[in-house]
Amino acid sequence: MSLFDHKISELHEFLHNKEVKVSELVDEAYQKISETDGKVKAFLTLDEERARKTAAELDGKIGSPEAENVLFGMPIGIKDNIVTKDLRTTCASKILENFDPIYDATVMEKLHKEKTITIGKLNMDEFAMGSSTENSAFQITRNPWNLDTVPGGSSGGSAAAVAAGEVPFALGSDTGGSIRQPAAFCGVVGMKPTYGRVSRFGLVAFASSLDQIGPITRTVEDNAYLLQAISGLDRHDSTSADVEVPNYVEALKGDVKGLKIAVPKEYLGEGVSEEARQAVLNALKVLEKLGATWEEVSLPHSKYGVATYYLLASSEASSNLARFDGVRYGYRSPNATNLEELYKKTRSEGFGDEVKRRIMLGTFALSAGYYDAYYKKAQQARTLIKKDFDDVLEKYDVIIGPTTPTPAFKIGEKIEDPLTMYANDILTIPVNLAGVPGISVPCGFAGGLPLGLQIIGKHFDESTVYRVAHAFEQATDFHNQKPQL
Repeated sequence: MSLFDHKISELHEFLHNKEVKVSELVDEAYQKISETDGKVKAFLTLDEERARKTAAELDGKIGSPEAENVLFGMPIGIKDNIVTKDLRTTCASKILENFDPIYDATVMEKLHKEKTITIGKLNMDEFAMGSSTENSAFQITRNPWNLDTVPGGSSGGSAAAVAAGEVPFALGSDTGGSIRQPAAFCGVVGMKPTYGRVSRFGLVAFASSLDQIGPITRTVEDNAYLLQAISGLDRHDSTSADVEVPNYVEALKGDVKGLKIAVPKEYLGEGVSEEARQAVLNALKVLEKLGATWEEVSLPHSKYGVATYYLLASSEASSNLARFDGVRYGYRSPNATNLEELYKKTRSEGFGDEVKRRIMLGTFALSAGYYDAYYKKAQQARTLIKKDFDDVLEKYDVIIGPTTPTPAFKIGEKIEDPLTMYANDILTIPVNLAGVPGISVPCGFAGGLPLGLQIIGKHFDESTVYRVAHAFEQATDFHNQKPQL
């Protein structure tokens, strides 16, 4: 049995009782990576030298007050669009292939305070644009459950590394489902917090009004510990919210008596596979047994979610990615003879196809003459989508549905057809547009591949989302299943 089969709280006990050293946890991570990452390809960069040095220092602090904290000495993987001081951050793009940041993202500072150890940076879809991690400029990550299938995206490396047992937990980012969809495909737990709960400072921006950093872990309890550590107000990020951070672990009571669940009929309708539908209905039966009640509701504007999202996210991306021009940092085209060529060639050589596609779409939507027809309309549709959620969550505690319409698909199956790929995010995107929290927890299998249950809550009410997720997890055995690599 691997050390990482234990929950974080158990590993903390082992450290506390001096049964395990921090350096042994770090050894375990690198050992596991050397055994499995050749197949899975989750990591882009390893920070081995620094990790081992930090581990040796922390070994000397076991037993001190510093070591009381649960995350002390825990190895963690970081998605490669979160900047890490002196550790290469590429966003899986050629344009940043040699970028070594000079500062840490706020979430990294918070993790350093907790004394976690960064194992390395994880693969993703370039600039977080994609749902399969096939859009990385460096390698294709594979799903540990079946190496011929995708791990999901864009945080595919983060979910695959946790599922393969290379690290106990990882950070991802979620703009339209990029934490929850890979978590569902890889059979792990992924949380997208409320917009504003976690600082975005140091997260390389894709769509600033939608992006949120969140944890990917093996269990709900581990997830709660990690979110606790990274949440809170940050003076560097004007969109982070000044809302008290509750103790999430205390919310895990296992009790959902009297809880009211809403199940949107749109989330179980056409396009959702029979297996995914059945897994959700079975999950609802489990929650009923525990004393919750559910009713069918409607989120009528969800059907506009995908179109709204791709217009808004691409518009924001076209402005956010204008900074990558080869002038101050990153890739610079060697074939340019003047300034105009420098911009053109750097960007056309440095960006991948999907990123170019979205920049073009966004630039078009924001251009004179089309702004009202597209961008403005999409903003109006977003308001209606948010109102749907507000209306339902006024009457119910949580909304439940599948995380994805199907289990993981084969590598190469959808890459040529961007629209089918986009439609895959139909169940996760509305949650980002509304800014509410959502979690994916394992809830079944189809053809040997995991399926995810999505639990959506009210603004800043991650505690209730965790409570329901934890009660479901404790009543089922899906979280204990592991891929055989």
